[in-house]
Amino acid sequence: MTMTIKLARVDNRLLHGQVATVWTKTVRPNRILVVSDDVAQDQLRKTLIVQAAPAEAKANVITLAKMAQIYRDARFDGFQPIVLMETLPEMASLVDQGVDLTATGVNVGNLAYTAGKTLLTASLSADEADVAAAKKLVAAGVDVYAQTVPTDRKQDFLKLAAKKGLS
Repeated sequence: MTMTIKLARVDNRLLHGQVATVWTKTVRPNRILVVSDDVAQDQLRKTLIVQAAPAEAKANVITLAKMAQIYRDARFDGFQPIVLMETLPEMASLVDQGVDLTATGVNVGNLAYTAGKTLLTASLSADEADVAAAKKLVAAGVDVYAQTVPTDRKQDFLKLAAKKGLS
């Protein structure tokens, strides 16, 4: 057995209002796992994220290696988490380390615009590294889709990128 991941989401804001309220009410996790090597080393960000968690789903901040480890550990089979990561390349790395996301897919909720990125939607920008990571995930059988909130229509991430000239 392995843990049942309820939602795997890429959002550079990690745990924020939309996730803490709307997504947790929709997918009903019993845990929120923020998976980030950077955040795991930043005590202030870590504290703020843990405090932002809703009462029904305790939050933990862990490294990518720790996530891959606990995913295979039977002691964590009762976890039904939302897994939050900042980037698509990190999510692809997690799948490379044996975390199976074929059942849930990868929800791309928000990727802020920065220099070198192309705006795909009002809240989603990407570059070639994001597209390459999404292609790697799709090749592994993982659906990669853009969806800010559960009531939004799911949109194929790679089709959105292709429309803007990223492929």
